[in-house]
Amino acid sequence: MGRTVKTVNSERITLKELKKALEFYEELGFEYLPIKTVTSYELGVRSKNKDSERRSASDRPNPELDLKALREKIGDCQRCKLSVSRMNIVFGEGNPQAKLMFIGEGPGRDEDIQGRPFVGDAGKLLTRLIEKMGFKREDVYIANIVKCRPPMNREPEEDEINACKPFIEEQIKIINPRVIISLGKISAQNLINTKVPISKLRGRFYDYIDIPLMPTFHPAYLLRNPKDKQLTWEDAQKVLEKLK
Repeated sequence: MGRTVKTVNSERITLKELKKALEFYEELGFEYLPIKTVTSYELGVRSKNKDSERRSASDRPNPELDLKALREKIGDCQRCKLSVSRMNIVFGEGNPQAKLMFIGEGPGRDEDIQGRPFVGDAGKLLTRLIEKMGFKREDVYIANIVKCRPPMNREPEEDEINACKPFIEEQIKIINPRVIISLGKISAQNLINTKVPISKLRGRFYDYIDIPLMPTFHPAYLLRNPKDKQLTWEDAQKVLEKLK
């Protein structure tokens, strides 16, 4: 068999076959073949571009996998005393690429049992708010400052918050929402580093690492003070305007 030549599309043909092809086109009256030549430089550029495309595809963020990795990192957490009395770690749930993220204080009894955030009475009220805003629960992402239920639903203490806070910070970084709604004073005060009461914080945007953050009342508070539901809806409308 004659020598082989590697063509641009990586097929291999023999010189004998190439000669026959040229003779065939000559018999048809072709004086030359309209074949575009490709320089080695062009081939190198094409190859680099393909390699770059493959690298960029593999380097793109994958929030779902990153959240799974974070959950595995938390493991069977024993980083603070809340681990002693909890039933389940309540990591968070929703769309890993959500443009809107809700962050509460900590799990309650129902959340501790089910391992899911905001599934009790306060959660039902939050779901109604989400739907009134034009979303479904699976469209947004919901999490808490602490992942384990404080005993008797007390407020989480400073050492408990400090042990768990890096995880909510990492969740925010992974999801990278366009807007955050913090629910209640514990969430707002710890995310924007203030001691100002929620009644004075709500209703205006604050900056959390270049993400607009709107503090509003916790749904559990609204169950006890239904007259303030309208204020929370006003806050939600400002968020909807920001999302446009």
